[in-house]
Amino acid sequence: MSRTTAATAQSPAPGLTPDAGGRRLPRTLHPVAWWIWALALATAVSRTNNPLLLFLVLAVLGYVITMRRTEAPWARGFKYYLYLALTVVAIRVVFRAVFATGITPHDHFLFSLPHLPTPDWYAGIQIGGPVSLEALLSAATDGLRLACMLCCIGAANTLANPKRALRVLPGALYELGVAVTVSISVAPQLVQSVQRVHRARRLRAGRSKGLRALRGIIVPVLEDALERSLRLAAAMDSRGYGRAGTATRRSRRATGALMLLGMCGLCAGAYGLLDATAPTLLGFPALVAGGVLCVAGLRLGGRRITRTTYRPDPWRAAEWAVAGCGVLSAVLLFSNAGFDAAELNPSIYPLSWPTLPLVPAAAILLAGTAGLVAPPPGPPVRPAVPAQRTEEVT
Repeated sequence: MSRTTAATAQSPAPGLTPDAGGRRLPRTLHPVAWWIWALALATAVSRTNNPLLLFLVLAVLGYVITMRRTEAPWARGFKYYLYLALTVVAIRVVFRAVFATGITPHDHFLFSLPHLPTPDWYAGIQIGGPVSLEALLSAATDGLRLACMLCCIGAANTLANPKRALRVLPGALYELGVAVTVSISVAPQLVQSVQRVHRARRLRAGRSKGLRALRGIIVPVLEDALERSLRLAAAMDSRGYGRAGTATRRSRRATGALMLLGMCGLCAGAYGLLDATAPTLLGFPALVAGGVLCVAGLRLGGRRITRTTYRPDPWRAAEWAVAGCGVLSAVLLFSNAGFDAAELNPSIYPLSWPTLPLVPAAAILLAGTAGLVAPPPGPPVRPAVPAQRTEEVT
Protein backbone atom coordinates (compact mmCIF):
# COMPACT_ATOMS: atom_id res chain seq x y z
CA MET A 1 0.00 0.00 0.00
CA SER A 2 1.41 3.36 -0.99
CA ARG A 3 0.38 6.80 0.14
CA THR A 4 0.67 9.85 -2.10
CA THR A 5 0.01 13.44 -1.09
CA ALA A 6 -1.13 16.07 -3.62
CA ALA A 7 -1.93 19.76 -3.10
CA THR A 8 -4.23 21.56 -5.42
CA ALA A 9 -2.71 24.58 -7.10
CA GLN A 10 -4.29 27.82 -6.04
CA SER A 11 -5.21 30.09 -8.95
CA PRO A 12 -4.61 33.84 -8.66
CA ALA A 13 -7.49 36.02 -7.64
CA PRO A 14 -9.53 37.19 -10.62
CA GLY A 15 -8.81 40.68 -11.82
CA LEU A 16 -5.43 41.03 -10.08
CA THR A 17 -3.39 40.41 -13.22
CA PRO A 18 -3.95 41.61 -16.77
CA ASP A 19 -5.39 39.10 -19.17
CA ALA A 20 -4.13 38.23 -22.64
CA GLY A 21 -5.81 41.34 -24.03
CA GLY A 22 -3.56 43.57 -21.94
CA ARG A 23 -6.29 45.21 -19.89
CA ARG A 24 -5.32 47.57 -17.08
CA LEU A 25 -4.64 46.39 -13.58
CA PRO A 26 -7.60 47.09 -11.30
CA ARG A 27 -6.89 49.65 -8.61
CA THR A 28 -8.71 52.31 -6.64
CA LEU A 29 -8.56 55.76 -8.17
CA HIS A 30 -7.25 58.67 -6.14
CA PRO A 31 -10.21 60.12 -4.16
CA VAL A 32 -9.29 63.72 -5.03
CA ALA A 33 -9.69 62.91 -8.73
CA TRP A 34 -13.29 61.78 -8.19
CA TRP A 35 -14.05 64.87 -6.10
CA ILE A 36 -12.60 67.21 -8.73
CA TRP A 37 -14.64 65.45 -11.41
CA ALA A 38 -17.87 65.61 -9.37
CA LEU A 39 -17.46 69.23 -8.28
CA ALA A 40 -16.63 70.31 -11.84
CA LEU A 41 -19.74 68.53 -13.11
CA ALA A 42 -21.82 70.19 -10.38
CA THR A 43 -20.38 73.55 -11.49
CA ALA A 44 -21.45 72.77 -15.04
CA VAL A 45 -24.94 71.88 -13.80
CA SER A 46 -25.25 75.27 -12.09
CA ARG A 47 -24.91 76.88 -15.52
CA THR A 48 -28.12 75.46 -17.00
CA ASN A 49 -31.73 74.62 -16.21
CA ASN A 50 -32.40 72.85 -19.51
CA PRO A 51 -34.21 69.66 -18.43
CA LEU A 52 -32.73 67.63 -21.30
CA LEU A 53 -29.19 68.48 -20.23
CA LEU A 54 -30.02 67.83 -16.58
CA PHE A 55 -31.42 64.39 -17.36
CA LEU A 56 -28.30 63.73 -19.43
CA VAL A 57 -26.18 64.59 -16.38
CA LEU A 58 -28.14 62.07 -14.29
CA ALA A 59 -27.59 59.44 -16.98
CA VAL A 60 -23.84 60.17 -17.02
CA LEU A 61 -23.67 59.89 -13.23
CA GLY A 62 -25.50 56.58 -13.29
CA TYR A 63 -23.20 55.20 -15.99
CA VAL A 64 -19.97 56.20 -14.25
CA ILE A 65 -21.14 54.87 -10.88
CA THR A 66 -22.25 51.58 -12.42
CA MET A 67 -18.90 51.15 -14.16
CA ARG A 68 -16.50 52.22 -11.42
CA ARG A 69 -18.05 51.79 -7.98
CA THR A 70 -16.63 49.26 -5.54
CA GLU A 71 -18.28 46.81 -3.16
CA ALA A 72 -17.61 49.00 -0.12
CA PRO A 73 -20.53 50.04 2.14
CA TRP A 74 -20.33 53.71 1.09
CA ALA A 75 -20.59 52.68 -2.58
CA ARG A 76 -24.20 51.51 -2.15
CA GLY A 77 -25.77 54.77 -1.07
CA PHE A 78 -26.30 56.53 -4.40
CA LYS A 79 -29.91 55.43 -4.64
CA TYR A 80 -30.62 57.29 -1.41
CA TYR A 81 -29.22 60.44 -2.99
CA LEU A 82 -31.69 59.86 -5.81
CA TYR A 83 -34.51 59.64 -3.28
CA LEU A 84 -33.28 62.90 -1.76
CA ALA A 85 -33.19 64.48 -5.22
CA LEU A 86 -36.80 63.47 -5.88
CA THR A 87 -37.77 64.90 -2.50
CA VAL A 88 -36.09 68.21 -3.36
CA VAL A 89 -38.01 68.45 -6.65
CA ALA A 90 -41.31 67.60 -4.95
CA ILE A 91 -40.78 70.18 -2.19
CA ARG A 92 -39.88 72.84 -4.75
CA VAL A 93 -43.05 72.16 -6.76
CA VAL A 94 -45.28 72.11 -3.68
CA PHE A 95 -43.87 75.38 -2.37
CA ARG A 96 -44.35 77.02 -5.75
CA ALA A 97 -47.97 75.86 -5.85
CA VAL A 98 -48.74 76.98 -2.29
CA PHE A 99 -46.79 80.25 -2.24
CA ALA A 100 -47.97 81.34 -5.65
CA THR A 101 -47.07 84.65 -7.25
CA GLY A 102 -50.11 84.83 -9.53
CA ILE A 103 -50.52 83.84 -13.16
CA THR A 104 -50.55 85.82 -16.37
CA PRO A 105 -53.35 85.74 -18.96
CA HIS A 106 -51.14 83.58 -21.21
CA ASP A 107 -50.58 80.85 -18.61
CA HIS A 108 -52.29 77.46 -18.76
CA PHE A 109 -54.57 77.26 -15.71
CA LEU A 110 -54.53 73.89 -13.91
CA PHE A 111 -56.30 74.26 -10.56
CA SER A 112 -56.86 76.70 -7.74
CA LEU A 113 -55.99 76.42 -4.04
CA PRO A 114 -57.84 78.18 -1.21
CA HIS A 115 -56.51 81.71 -0.92
CA LEU A 116 -55.36 83.06 2.44
CA PRO A 117 -55.15 86.84 2.92
CA THR A 118 -51.70 88.22 3.77
CA PRO A 119 -50.65 91.57 5.31
CA ASP A 120 -49.50 94.47 3.18
CA TRP A 121 -45.83 94.08 4.12
CA TYR A 122 -46.01 90.54 2.65
CA ALA A 123 -46.45 91.97 -0.81
CA GLY A 124 -45.40 90.02 -3.88
CA ILE A 125 -46.24 86.57 -2.48
CA GLN A 126 -49.67 85.12 -1.88
CA ILE A 127 -50.68 81.91 -0.16
CA GLY A 128 -52.95 79.81 -2.32
CA GLY A 129 -54.77 80.88 -5.42
CA PRO A 130 -54.64 79.76 -9.04
CA VAL A 131 -51.79 77.50 -10.16
CA SER A 132 -50.55 77.38 -13.75
CA LEU A 133 -48.63 74.78 -15.71
CA GLU A 134 -45.81 77.23 -16.40
CA ALA A 135 -45.27 77.87 -12.70
CA LEU A 136 -45.04 74.16 -11.88
CA LEU A 137 -42.65 73.50 -14.79
CA SER A 138 -40.43 76.38 -13.73
CA ALA A 139 -40.30 75.07 -10.16
CA ALA A 140 -39.61 71.53 -11.38
CA THR A 141 -36.65 72.63 -13.53
CA ASP A 142 -35.18 74.69 -10.70
CA GLY A 143 -35.57 71.75 -8.33
CA LEU A 144 -34.08 69.40 -10.91
CA ARG A 145 -30.96 71.54 -11.17
CA LEU A 146 -30.46 71.44 -7.40
CA ALA A 147 -31.19 67.70 -7.44
CA CYS A 148 -28.49 67.13 -10.05
CA MET A 149 -25.98 69.03 -7.93
CA LEU A 150 -26.86 66.86 -4.94
CA CYS A 151 -26.42 63.74 -7.08
CA CYS A 152 -22.97 64.97 -8.16
CA ILE A 153 -21.93 65.18 -4.51
CA GLY A 154 -23.50 61.77 -3.95
CA ALA A 155 -21.47 60.36 -6.84
CA ALA A 156 -18.26 61.64 -5.25
CA ASN A 157 -19.21 60.02 -1.93
CA THR A 158 -20.03 56.79 -3.76
CA LEU A 159 -16.87 56.57 -5.86
CA ALA A 160 -14.25 58.02 -3.49
CA ASN A 161 -13.16 56.26 -0.33
CA PRO A 162 -13.76 58.81 2.48
CA LYS A 163 -11.06 57.28 4.67
CA ARG A 164 -8.47 57.56 1.91
CA ALA A 165 -9.56 61.13 1.20
CA LEU A 166 -8.65 61.98 4.79
CA ARG A 167 -5.01 61.07 4.20
CA VAL A 168 -4.48 63.55 1.36
CA LEU A 169 -5.72 66.62 3.23
CA PRO A 170 -3.13 69.19 4.34
CA GLY A 171 -1.87 68.80 7.88
CA ALA A 172 -3.43 72.09 8.93
CA LEU A 173 -6.91 70.73 8.12
CA TYR A 174 -6.66 67.35 9.76
CA GLU A 175 -9.25 68.20 12.47
CA LEU A 176 -11.71 69.39 9.85
CA GLY A 177 -10.90 66.39 7.67
CA VAL A 178 -11.65 63.96 10.49
CA ALA A 179 -14.99 65.65 11.19
CA VAL A 180 -16.00 65.72 7.52
CA THR A 181 -14.90 62.14 6.89
CA VAL A 182 -16.84 60.84 9.87
CA SER A 183 -19.92 62.88 8.96
CA ILE A 184 -20.08 61.77 5.32
CA SER A 185 -19.61 58.13 6.28
CA VAL A 186 -22.41 58.16 8.87
CA ALA A 187 -25.26 57.80 6.37
CA PRO A 188 -23.84 54.74 4.51
CA GLN A 189 -22.92 53.07 7.79
CA LEU A 190 -26.41 53.67 9.22
CA VAL A 191 -27.95 52.22 6.07
CA GLN A 192 -25.74 49.17 6.42
CA SER A 193 -26.71 48.80 10.08
CA VAL A 194 -30.43 49.02 9.28
CA GLN A 195 -30.06 46.38 6.57
CA ARG A 196 -28.13 44.08 8.91
CA VAL A 197 -30.69 44.45 11.69
CA HIS A 198 -33.52 43.87 9.20
CA ARG A 199 -31.90 40.65 7.96
CA ALA A 200 -31.39 39.48 11.53
CA ARG A 201 -35.06 40.10 12.34
CA ARG A 202 -36.14 38.12 9.30
CA LEU A 203 -33.92 35.20 10.28
CA ARG A 204 -35.43 35.27 13.77
CA ALA A 205 -38.97 35.32 12.35
CA GLY A 206 -39.75 38.80 13.56
CA ARG A 207 -43.30 39.52 12.44
CA SER A 208 -43.96 42.89 14.02
CA LYS A 209 -44.39 45.76 11.58
CA GLY A 210 -44.93 49.49 11.67
CA LEU A 211 -44.38 51.35 14.94
CA ARG A 212 -44.10 48.13 16.93
CA ALA A 213 -41.05 47.10 14.87
CA LEU A 214 -39.44 50.52 15.21
CA ARG A 215 -38.14 49.85 18.70
CA GLY A 216 -36.59 46.57 17.65
CA ILE A 217 -34.72 48.31 14.84
CA ILE A 218 -33.70 51.65 16.36
CA VAL A 219 -32.14 50.27 19.54
CA PRO A 220 -29.75 47.80 17.78
CA VAL A 221 -28.87 50.44 15.17
CA LEU A 222 -27.99 53.03 17.83
CA GLU A 223 -26.01 50.44 19.77
CA ASP A 224 -24.10 49.51 16.63
CA ALA A 225 -23.38 53.19 15.90
CA LEU A 226 -22.06 53.70 19.46
CA GLU A 227 -19.78 50.67 19.22
CA ARG A 228 -18.51 51.84 15.83
CA SER A 229 -17.75 55.31 17.19
CA LEU A 230 -15.78 53.82 20.09
CA ARG A 231 -13.78 51.61 17.73
CA LEU A 232 -13.09 54.60 15.49
CA ALA A 233 -11.92 56.69 18.45
CA ALA A 234 -9.60 53.91 19.63
CA ALA A 235 -8.19 53.42 16.13
CA MET A 236 -7.60 57.15 15.65
CA ASP A 237 -5.90 57.43 19.04
CA SER A 238 -3.61 54.50 18.24
CA ARG A 239 -2.63 56.14 14.94
CA GLY A 240 -1.71 59.45 16.53
CA TYR A 241 -4.64 61.65 15.53
CA GLY A 242 -4.89 64.73 17.72
CA ARG A 243 -1.18 64.87 18.50
CA ALA A 244 0.31 68.17 17.42
CA GLY A 245 3.86 69.30 16.99
CA THR A 246 5.45 72.47 18.26
CA ALA A 247 4.25 75.83 16.98
CA THR A 248 5.24 79.26 18.23
CA ARG A 249 2.82 82.10 18.83
CA ARG A 250 4.37 84.00 15.94
CA SER A 251 3.76 81.15 13.48
CA ARG A 252 0.15 80.80 14.62
CA ARG A 253 -0.47 84.50 14.11
CA ALA A 254 1.17 84.39 10.68
CA THR A 255 -0.98 81.41 9.71
CA GLY A 256 -4.16 83.19 10.78
CA ALA A 257 -3.20 86.37 8.93
CA LEU A 258 -2.39 84.49 5.72
CA MET A 259 -5.65 82.52 5.82
CA LEU A 260 -7.71 85.64 6.53
CA LEU A 261 -6.10 87.62 3.71
CA GLY A 262 -6.41 84.64 1.39
CA MET A 263 -10.12 84.21 2.06
CA CYS A 264 -10.66 87.95 1.50
CA GLY A 265 -8.81 87.64 -1.80
CA LEU A 266 -10.91 84.67 -2.87
CA CYS A 267 -14.15 86.50 -2.03
CA ALA A 268 -13.02 89.65 -3.86
CA GLY A 269 -11.93 87.63 -6.88
CA ALA A 270 -15.22 85.74 -7.04
CA TYR A 271 -17.14 89.02 -6.84
CA GLY A 272 -14.98 90.53 -9.57
CA LEU A 273 -15.60 87.59 -11.88
CA LEU A 274 -19.36 87.68 -11.34
CA ASP A 275 -19.73 91.47 -11.66
CA ALA A 276 -18.91 92.76 -15.13
CA THR A 277 -18.63 96.37 -13.87
CA ALA A 278 -15.92 95.54 -11.31
CA PRO A 279 -12.29 96.61 -11.95
CA THR A 280 -10.01 94.18 -13.75
CA LEU A 281 -7.69 93.71 -10.77
CA LEU A 282 -10.66 92.68 -8.63
CA GLY A 283 -11.33 89.59 -10.73
CA PHE A 284 -8.91 86.85 -11.70
CA PRO A 285 -5.74 88.49 -10.22
CA ALA A 286 -7.38 88.82 -6.79
CA LEU A 287 -8.60 85.22 -7.03
CA VAL A 288 -5.08 83.97 -7.81
CA ALA A 289 -3.53 86.07 -5.04
CA GLY A 290 -6.09 84.78 -2.53
CA GLY A 291 -5.40 81.20 -3.55
CA VAL A 292 -1.63 81.67 -3.14
CA LEU A 293 -2.09 83.18 0.32
CA CYS A 294 -4.37 80.32 1.40
CA VAL A 295 -1.87 77.72 0.19
CA ALA A 296 0.93 79.51 2.06
CA GLY A 297 -1.19 79.57 5.22
CA LEU A 298 -1.97 75.88 4.93
CA ARG A 299 1.69 75.04 4.41
CA LEU A 300 2.75 77.09 7.39
CA GLY A 301 -0.03 75.74 9.60
CA GLY A 302 0.72 72.17 8.60
CA ARG A 303 4.16 72.29 10.19
CA ARG A 304 2.69 71.79 13.64
CA ILE A 305 1.28 68.41 12.59
CA THR A 306 3.77 65.56 12.39
CA ARG A 307 2.39 62.46 10.70
CA THR A 308 3.41 59.88 8.14
CA THR A 309 1.43 58.22 5.36
CA TYR A 310 1.61 54.51 4.72
CA ARG A 311 1.44 53.71 1.01
CA PRO A 312 0.35 57.12 -0.31
CA ASP A 313 -2.16 57.04 -3.15
CA PRO A 314 -0.47 57.55 -6.53
CA TRP A 315 -1.50 60.27 -8.95
CA ARG A 316 -1.09 58.91 -12.45
CA ALA A 317 -2.43 59.43 -15.95
CA ALA A 318 -5.85 58.01 -15.06
CA GLU A 319 -6.30 60.61 -12.30
CA TRP A 320 -5.35 63.43 -14.68
CA ALA A 321 -7.80 62.09 -17.27
CA VAL A 322 -10.74 61.80 -14.85
CA ALA A 323 -10.19 65.23 -13.31
CA GLY A 324 -9.50 66.77 -16.72
CA CYS A 325 -12.67 65.54 -18.40
CA GLY A 326 -14.77 66.98 -15.56
CA VAL A 327 -13.01 70.35 -15.58
CA LEU A 328 -13.13 70.54 -19.38
CA SER A 329 -16.86 69.89 -19.30
CA ALA A 330 -17.40 72.83 -16.93
CA VAL A 331 -15.13 75.08 -19.01
CA LEU A 332 -17.04 74.30 -22.20
CA LEU A 333 -20.38 75.17 -20.62
CA PHE A 334 -19.05 78.45 -19.22
CA SER A 335 -17.22 79.48 -22.39
CA ASN A 336 -20.39 79.82 -24.56
CA ALA A 337 -18.31 78.65 -27.52
CA GLY A 338 -20.28 77.13 -30.38
CA PHE A 339 -23.76 77.60 -28.91
CA ASP A 340 -26.18 80.25 -27.77
CA ALA A 341 -26.28 80.89 -24.03
CA ALA A 342 -30.08 81.07 -24.20
CA GLU A 343 -30.15 77.36 -25.06
CA LEU A 344 -28.87 76.56 -21.57
CA ASN A 345 -31.81 78.35 -19.95
CA PRO A 346 -34.82 77.90 -22.24
CA SER A 347 -37.82 80.07 -21.55
CA ILE A 348 -41.26 78.61 -20.87
CA TYR A 349 -42.99 81.64 -22.38
CA PRO A 350 -44.29 80.56 -24.81
CA LEU A 351 -44.53 76.99 -23.61
CA SER A 352 -42.54 74.74 -25.97
CA TRP A 353 -40.33 71.67 -25.91
CA PRO A 354 -36.69 72.59 -25.07
CA THR A 355 -33.95 72.00 -27.61
CA LEU A 356 -30.83 69.95 -26.97
CA PRO A 357 -27.72 72.05 -27.75
CA LEU A 358 -25.01 69.88 -29.25
CA VAL A 359 -21.90 71.43 -27.67
CA PRO A 360 -23.19 71.34 -24.05
CA ALA A 361 -24.48 67.80 -24.61
CA ALA A 362 -21.06 66.78 -25.94
CA ALA A 363 -19.41 68.43 -22.93
CA ILE A 364 -21.57 66.42 -20.52
CA LEU A 365 -20.87 63.23 -22.44
CA LEU A 366 -17.17 64.10 -22.21
CA ALA A 367 -17.53 64.02 -18.43
CA GLY A 368 -19.05 60.56 -18.83
CA THR A 369 -15.79 59.25 -20.32
CA ALA A 370 -14.51 59.09 -16.74
CA GLY A 371 -16.18 55.69 -16.58
CA LEU A 372 -13.88 54.52 -19.37
CA VAL A 373 -10.55 56.19 -18.57
CA ALA A 374 -10.66 55.32 -14.86
CA PRO A 375 -9.13 51.94 -13.99
CA PRO A 376 -11.54 49.18 -12.96
CA PRO A 377 -11.95 48.83 -9.19
CA GLY A 378 -10.21 45.98 -7.48
CA PRO A 379 -12.12 42.84 -6.52
CA PRO A 380 -13.44 42.52 -2.96
CA VAL A 381 -10.94 41.09 -0.52
CA ARG A 382 -11.79 37.51 0.33
CA PRO A 383 -9.91 35.13 2.59
CA ALA A 384 -7.61 32.78 0.75
CA VAL A 385 -8.84 29.22 0.30
CA PRO A 386 -6.35 26.84 1.94
CA ALA A 387 -4.91 24.08 -0.18
CA GLN A 388 -6.77 20.84 0.19
CA ARG A 389 -4.89 17.69 1.13
CA THR A 390 -6.00 14.52 -0.63
CA GLU A 391 -4.90 10.97 -0.12
CA GLU A 392 -5.04 8.05 -2.47
CA VAL A 393 -4.79 4.47 -1.35
CA THR A 394 -3.73 1.93 -3.92
